[in-house]
Amino acid sequence: MMKTLSRIGGLILCAALFLAWTQQAAAGTVPQWELGAGVAGLMMPDYRGSDEVRLYLLPVPYVIYRLEWIKADRTGIRSTLLNRGEAELNLSLSATPPVRSENNRAREGMSDLKPMVELGPALDIHLWRSDSRRFKIDVRTPVRAAFTVESHPRNAGVSLSPTLNFDADGIGGRPWQLGMLAGPLFATRRQHRYFYGVSESDARPDRPAFDAHGGYAGLQFLVALSRRFEKAWFGAYARYDTLRGAVFEDSPLVRRNYYVSAGFAVAWIPLQSSRMVERDD
Repeated sequence: MMKTLSRIGGLILCAALFLAWTQQAAAGTVPQWELGAGVAGLMMPDYRGSDEVRLYLLPVPYVIYRLEWIKADRTGIRSTLLNRGEAELNLSLSATPPVRSENNRAREGMSDLKPMVELGPALDIHLWRSDSRRFKIDVRTPVRAAFTVESHPRNAGVSLSPTLNFDADGIGGRPWQLGMLAGPLFATRRQHRYFYGVSESDARPDRPAFDAHGGYAGLQFLVALSRRFEKAWFGAYARYDTLRGAVFEDSPLVRRNYYVSAGFAVAWIPLQSSRMVERDD
């Protein structure tokens, strides 16, 4: 029962963060808080490098409380710790879904992959803003420590994922918001061993032992599109990763040297604050 709740909770957390990935706050006056609910559809492999894809349809909360020091975007939920005009130091949050090894051929007989939460600082450097501030280019460098979500959480290493981000508010004169990012991925040996290591006890003829090392983990590319209606919101994203050249590419658990995921979400937002606040990102 606890394992089932942990798995469902981990998937809902990932779906909720997906809403953050596809949202981009527009400049101007917005309600200080909004409350609603929605549904997210996700298509993703079990893990980066897996050749088995899952489809998920999950309920998600839509809860926004706007403060000067908190933001939500494609890199996760971020809390601003320091703002010096051309650069910000933020607190960044991300998550990965659980994987039941009995349902994955490559991991058959191995321990399940628990849902994971990643938390850490991110230095964001503002490279360019248009005069109207509708278009912007940033460099973001989140460094996150990962922990499994279970009764006794475990340290699952540290990741670094610098990205070049482009955001546009108002595509083709319409209230669509577009975001794109690209950049390399790096992680410590502990994290790579968690996902791609194969111990001697888990080895078999078609799955030799493998000791993963820390370092380069591939490249990521992501595009997200969203639009806010009066009492509703829609968002969608697509992500492509290449694992070519990754330090764990030779792991028997890597069945495909690329990673593709996509998703959409719709939310109904019946409740919102009468108090309006300035939002200028």
